[in-house]
Amino acid sequence: MLNKIILIGRLTRDPEPRYTTSGLAVTRFTIAVDRPFVNRQGERETDFIDVVTWQKLAEIVANNLSKGRLVAVEGRLQIRSYDDSQGIRRKAAEVVADNVRFLDRARDKDAPMSAGQGDGGGYASEISFSDDDDDVPF
Repeated sequence: MLNKIILIGRLTRDPEPRYTTSGLAVTRFTIAVDRPFVNRQGERETDFIDVVTWQKLAEIVANNLSKGRLVAVEGRLQIRSYDDSQGIRRKAAEVVADNVRFLDRARDKDAPMSAGQGDGGGYASEISFSDDDDDVPF
């Protein structure tokens, strides 16, 4: 049997770090993942997926991620049941992450936003393309 999830999306809000009564770190966050097709109105719909991290990974996520950051999440799908405040049995689906990769750079909160930040972290300014093809071996 296999239960493996791989998602790429942006955090919808800052991660929520907590500790269990036994001292284990647990951090929850939600990512927005666009669907790979458009609806009848020509718009791309988005799914909002809850993610849970534990122990050292939970601390890393809590200390380094914030709303809007682009991440890749690897883990497993978990369905859990709970009773709401009215005593009605509910189910919740969430991804328990084994690995979270940061796919963009953190923005400096004090620096003004430069061109390209927010759509990949401004990587275009780091790559220089030359019109001189004399050094190309082919």
